[in-house]
Amino acid sequence: MKCDVAIIGGGPAGYTAAERAAEGGLSTILFEKNALGGVCLNEGCVPTKTLLYSAKVFDTIKHAPKYAVKAENPTFDYPKIIARKNKVVKKLTAGIRMKLNNLGVTMVNGAAEIKGKGSDNSLLIQCGEESYEATNLLICTGSETVIPPIPGLSESNYWTSREALVAIELPKSLVIIGGGVIGMEFASFFNSMGTEVHVVEMLDKILGPMDRELSEMLQAEYAKRGVKFYLSHKVTAVHDGEVTVEKEGQSFTISGEKVLLSVGRRPVTKGFGLETLSLEPFKNGIKVNQFMQTSLPNVYACGDITAFSLLAHTAVSEAETAIKHILGKVGEGMNYDAIPGVVYTNPEIAGIGKTEEELQNANIPYTLKKIPMAFSGRFVAENEMGNGICKLILSENQTVIGAHILGNPASELIVIAGIAIERKMKAEELEAIVFPHPTVGEIIKEALH
Repeated sequence: MKCDVAIIGGGPAGYTAAERAAEGGLSTILFEKNALGGVCLNEGCVPTKTLLYSAKVFDTIKHAPKYAVKAENPTFDYPKIIARKNKVVKKLTAGIRMKLNNLGVTMVNGAAEIKGKGSDNSLLIQCGEESYEATNLLICTGSETVIPPIPGLSESNYWTSREALVAIELPKSLVIIGGGVIGMEFASFFNSMGTEVHVVEMLDKILGPMDRELSEMLQAEYAKRGVKFYLSHKVTAVHDGEVTVEKEGQSFTISGEKVLLSVGRRPVTKGFGLETLSLEPFKNGIKVNQFMQTSLPNVYACGDITAFSLLAHTAVSEAETAIKHILGKVGEGMNYDAIPGVVYTNPEIAGIGKTEEELQNANIPYTLKKIPMAFSGRFVAENEMGNGICKLILSENQTVIGAHILGNPASELIVIAGIAIERKMKAEELEAIVFPHPTVGEIIKEALH
């Protein structure tokens, strides 16, 4: 079977590419060996946010007296929370499948294997007994959980995010190895549900590259709620629920009913014949140019496989860029200056563009505009005793180059800052925009005064 575009992997990059290619009139085949939607929809972004929303509702009810509302002894049904998560995933997956069907995309459920190049530079693919030939190939195989070689781990009954999302029994205590985005979101969820949570992180801060000041504020908030943090601690052994950690030569054990491993993800590069193409590598993935082309011009790579920005929204944008290039709509290619990062804790934390630490390390001058979220009337009305900060970073010529927000709804507000960075807006241009009142978004305008 011949096609214009073959796509290996049905996650955000893969299904977006399939949609855009079919909309552009290209005959398109999408291969997915597991579940359509990939990790993000099935065991990542969407299911975690569904659980976190249940936790947020429960938190709101628990703190209802702050708002003069009586809600005595609230409870939850954990198996039903998990069942609702499954329902949401099923609904969204079905929606993607229906859209692809309506667009005429050929979907193949199976493990695709690249067999190399044809005589006319086409790409040869095998799936089961069927052979396929594509003018263009998009590799969108995503990423997988990193399993570090910790002594005793392989013999232990540990969780990754996959197991944590399907368990129908709530653990009484949980040790999370890794204080990055995934680790903190699970820490937030299980803490809200009443689980005793311990977070072990090798670095001296949670949330890796995110703004240090805001990360430390979020950590302090969760420490008040009972989460125990062990920063700059190295895990030296795991034996089921016993996690041995070390810091400055001192070693001790943290006990939990369950251990959740969350130390990062890495591109999936094996198991689909990638080696037959001899593509130029980048880190532990595939090197691409601004149009997502690999070292073979008709082979593109999008999403986590590029080992650059392991985020679903980045993958979507990369897929759109690749298909535009195939369709001859070249443009400027992919721009990574305004890729937002969000942690869906309660409160949320979000960042985009440059951080203070990044600019300081590079000795680049900047102007910082910082204001407490309490300067927003709407925020005060909806977040009794809530804490938060809005930080805007300006270049020497007053162009917006970074924004970092702690406080709900940071995930929505960061879009405003992203537009400003993407459009290279000056502070005065952003400040001139009329924001509706009262909205929390006004804090961005307020910060510039």
